[in-house]
Amino acid sequence: MTTAQPLDVQPTPLALLLLGREADPRSERGVECPGDLPSPSDPDLVARARAAKERLGDRVFVLGHHYQRDEVIQFADVTGDSFKLARDAAARPEAEYIVFCGVHFMAESADILTTDAQAVVLPDLAAGCSMADMATAEQVAECWDVLTDAGIADQVVPVSYMNSSADIKAFTGRHGGTICTSSNAKRALEWAFEQGEKILFLPDQHLGRNTAVRDMGMSLEDCVVYNPHKPNGGLTAEQLRDARMILWRGHCSVHGRFSVESVEDVRARIPGVNVLVHPECKHEVVAAADYVGSTEYIIKALEAAPRGSKWAIGTELNLVRRLANHFAAEDKEIVFLDKTVCFCSTMNRIDLPHLVWTLESLADGKLVNRIEVDPETEKFAKLALERMLALP
Repeated sequence: MTTAQPLDVQPTPLALLLLGREADPRSERGVECPGDLPSPSDPDLVARARAAKERLGDRVFVLGHHYQRDEVIQFADVTGDSFKLARDAAARPEAEYIVFCGVHFMAESADILTTDAQAVVLPDLAAGCSMADMATAEQVAECWDVLTDAGIADQVVPVSYMNSSADIKAFTGRHGGTICTSSNAKRALEWAFEQGEKILFLPDQHLGRNTAVRDMGMSLEDCVVYNPHKPNGGLTAEQLRDARMILWRGHCSVHGRFSVESVEDVRARIPGVNVLVHPECKHEVVAAADYVGSTEYIIKALEAAPRGSKWAIGTELNLVRRLANHFAAEDKEIVFLDKTVCFCSTMNRIDLPHLVWTLESLADGKLVNRIEVDPETEKFAKLALERMLALP
């Protein structure tokens, strides 16, 4: 039997701004929580969280995304990726409070799928998502005008990644499109191509490109990238008319940093290593990897892996560390694909002081940091989500 080895990573300057103590200018909501937070050095934080959760009982349901810190994930009633957690929340209508330890777009999705009698709470309102923030409602509306001027809007079906704001999900619903996750992106694209000739994929260009080219056999030439910061997206009308996949110029700041050099380096350091990456990685990284899949796929692949196997994982570091510790008892060597720290800085804003403050406030009868999607936005966002749920 082996014991878990420290992952060979060093913190970058950005990582050292961490972790929830400084504002991220790229986050969706650059604001601080109201009220006084407990000190991170308070030795009673764990006991306080446990006591507040016990006071609330079945009135609270705590969701923990896979990328959360261990100090937070220990209090989650369920863990999972963003859509799984939103569905888990919807399956608990008796819970008065849904505390979502994740980021803003995830809490919005939970609010859309839960009842009006339930309150979805985000422990830190500044826990956003840089990818989701790369596509605003105004920018996407302007893009649709560009597609209209090019004479192709009636041929285009929007497909939006789950990692998008409620406004973008609502736009997708209004224009006959659907939502997808990294697990069902291929099914979503197949459905969309049955409805129209072209797809506008929002907001992650890499997931869209990897699904179209790797999973569906299209060519890179079938894809163009729409840049919302350039006139007409930086594309000509002819380029738009020739394309099958119109990819929004967005990306995940965590997965986008992995490189082919990272893959080559880990293969040189660890002979026989299996490289497993998330489809939000760049196309050349996905092409160089041995396996590609969603967060849930990564977890299941490691569960099924033989004893003594070696793995380099290209996804968020909190999850990789947790998996490395968990599977060490099975002699599975699991390392982080990159040599530098790659936390999701906004996800890491949800720390133990914020969770304690949230649970104690709720236990004292004070509703804090509620996430509410307005009825009109909710109506069309839910329509897009329901189309996804109806996919075969």
